[in-house]
Amino acid sequence: MKALHINGNDLTPEAVRDVAVERRPVLLDPDAREKVNRARAIVDALVAEDKVSYAITTGVGKLSDVRIAGDQIRELQVNLVRSHSAGVGEPLLIPETRAMMLLRANSLSKGHSGVRAIIVDTICEMLNRGATPFVPSQGSVGASGDLAPLAHLALALIGEGECLDEKAVRISSPEALRRAQIKPLVLEAKEAVSLINGTQGMLAVGVLALLAAETLVDSADVIGALTLDALRGTDVAFDERIHKARPHSGQLKSASNLRKLLEGSQIRESHRDCTRVQDAYSLRCIPQVHGAVRDTLAHCREVMEVEINSAVDNPLVFPSSIHVGADALVRPTERSATLTDGDILSGGNFHGEPIAFVLDFLGIALSALAGISERRIERLVNPALNEGLPPFLAAGAGLNSGFMMPQVTAASLVSENKVLAHPASVDSITTSGNKEDYVSMGMTASLKLKRIVENTRNVLAIEAMAAAQALDFLAPLKTSKHLQSAHAAIRSVCPTMDKDRVMYRDFARIAELIAARRLPESLF
Repeated sequence: MKALHINGNDLTPEAVRDVAVERRPVLLDPDAREKVNRARAIVDALVAEDKVSYAITTGVGKLSDVRIAGDQIRELQVNLVRSHSAGVGEPLLIPETRAMMLLRANSLSKGHSGVRAIIVDTICEMLNRGATPFVPSQGSVGASGDLAPLAHLALALIGEGECLDEKAVRISSPEALRRAQIKPLVLEAKEAVSLINGTQGMLAVGVLALLAAETLVDSADVIGALTLDALRGTDVAFDERIHKARPHSGQLKSASNLRKLLEGSQIRESHRDCTRVQDAYSLRCIPQVHGAVRDTLAHCREVMEVEINSAVDNPLVFPSSIHVGADALVRPTERSATLTDGDILSGGNFHGEPIAFVLDFLGIALSALAGISERRIERLVNPALNEGLPPFLAAGAGLNSGFMMPQVTAASLVSENKVLAHPASVDSITTSGNKEDYVSMGMTASLKLKRIVENTRNVLAIEAMAAAQALDFLAPLKTSKHLQSAHAAIRSVCPTMDKDRVMYRDFARIAELIAARRLPESLF
């Protein structure tokens, strides 16, 4: 792939995935390098003049009133990284850690963090050469950002701690850097706090979960349409006039998808004059429920796109400038401006509340997506509800149990989601001697969300397999061309079940199909 040039202003979730998953190379943009260098000059001048500034010439957190002598500044950097590398639990997955590295580098490249350009360059080189820090997933309260996860990243940068090789095997950081031909960094003033202070842990997991969730809602429209047709449902509820009367954008989109997916179905034509007036909510209200999930995703994306391109450490460096006109910025003319003019301001951009809220919101939305899917599965397998299909979609029901237990599995996952969807962001706990007395718990929200995404994908996989089985029973009647394409995709990894068999491998293969966006292809 063509290299991605980061500047702190225009990184997208898709570009994050390109780097995290597809290994797209990354470089610091030349214009951003100038901004980074100018901010660094301000930090160097402050240190040279022995001025007091938080985390540059003082300790951090509750120890911010402890003055650090100039000859102790390098030692402070190492101590901060080591002391904050206190994570526990399973490591983040390699794509999640790579996403976190990219997001941290992008934030530093805005030119408000006061680090040297070599810091950004080294993170980019680690990404480009496959040197991935070992980052335990637990230990962050989401303010002052994701301190422990980011400290483990910084630990690898200075040649300490551990990394993961290409097979996710833990190796020493010195060995990983040696293999990648990268020289460990010696951190200078402010660089440790700039590396460990921010929201990139929760954001990395959240961005990848967001992209996966967007695939899930597209797939759910396709799978829901398969189920509706298999249950001889009506497309009347998707009439455009209904949805224009309540024009939520997500609802309009899902209704449009369903109309397109069901158009030309022989199954639909076969029962057009039946006496049933309307379908159950899990079929009739697909646009309203799936659409609300879409609107939630859109809001979450908007918030995350702002955060991706934000400066989130503390303190922040602001080179001197004045506004002239609407857009231009020039140096002040009323005094002699130099490269070292500017302010270093302490604030709270590291606080993860904006991200914690949307991570929780997304978990709630996906729990609903899985919940309505499970209700459709129940209608497919329940002989009292499935419109004459075999009980539990079993050929020779009784001797064969068919999809009796997959519905139980789906119910289990849906109920687990309900527990996981309890918001983490409503909690807080005091840390750092009551200096950091209100925190976001955003990392907890992101880790819960990751599990909800996996559960929802598996529920949809079960529904997809059941819907395909149900459609097979309706032959020779055919569904629409679009849904035949989706059915064929399912059958490419999962044959018809003519008698009981072990199904967990089928579910896994269909889940992979969904993750790869193969089912939404039938829409285009």
